[in-house]
Amino acid sequence: GAGDNAAAAVGTGVVSDGKAFVTIGTSGVVFAHTSQINIDPKGRVHTFCAAVPGAWHVMGVTQAAGLSLRWLKDQMCEEIKFQADEKGEDVYEIMTQMANQSPIGAHKLLYLPYLNGERTPHLDPNCRGVFFGISSVHTKKDFIRAVMEGVTYSLKDCLGIILEMGYSVDEMIACGGGGKSRFWRQMLSDNFDCNVQTLTADEGPALGAAILAGVGAGLFSSVEEACNKIIHKKSQQEPIVANTEVYEKYYKAYQGLYRTLKENFKDLAKL
Repeated sequence: GAGDNAAAAVGTGVVSDGKAFVTIGTSGVVFAHTSQINIDPKGRVHTFCAAVPGAWHVMGVTQAAGLSLRWLKDQMCEEIKFQADEKGEDVYEIMTQMANQSPIGAHKLLYLPYLNGERTPHLDPNCRGVFFGISSVHTKKDFIRAVMEGVTYSLKDCLGIILEMGYSVDEMIACGGGGKSRFWRQMLSDNFDCNVQTLTADEGPALGAAILAGVGAGLFSSVEEACNKIIHKKSQQEPIVANTEVYEKYYKAYQGLYRTLKENFKDLAKL
């Protein structure tokens, strides 16, 4: 058996060293498999037993990933929802198309996705969401892109801690609702500076649970064997070097905001 993310690792074939997956659901997860246990002394990421016997996984979680985009849609994008309903289109696809019309950095607009406090990299229940740099030039397209970039930066924070702990990530699988967006996957690839892949099957945790059942019933000799037979790659996006260089500048500015606002978040919580 396994918990949801450990089962998702099996369902995405993340069952050997060097493999990882990123999920953009309500929350966001960066999850890496490891044969060697390592625990972050600062408690920023979680280390648990993996579904693969004798192995472990390390996992970073950002609380409001897809939730941030859903919040923006529900609170500020009524006309886009109406447009999507009229055309019979996916509202998130329209929002993504709008975000793509804004440049990297969303005209110098940054978003901190801490709507519900945070787990990784800041174990801080007091921090809150922030739009930083708002000016009269900004349009709804910029706000949508800023939210998607802010979530991506938070996931990059998670990956950075995993790499800091000495793990290597050679293969990154994208899953979850946000992982279905080619635009968002390219943003992940550019920021992670690694290839981001999708799979032919997208059942994730449910498929992982089925694979574990198959191993338990003796249909396969090991989890690794089952994954090799069942899980297949569908597509791959590679980082665009020019994009990566621009994103890195905005990412550094993003990282500085929490450090600057940490005490302000505490003061706000006391009010």
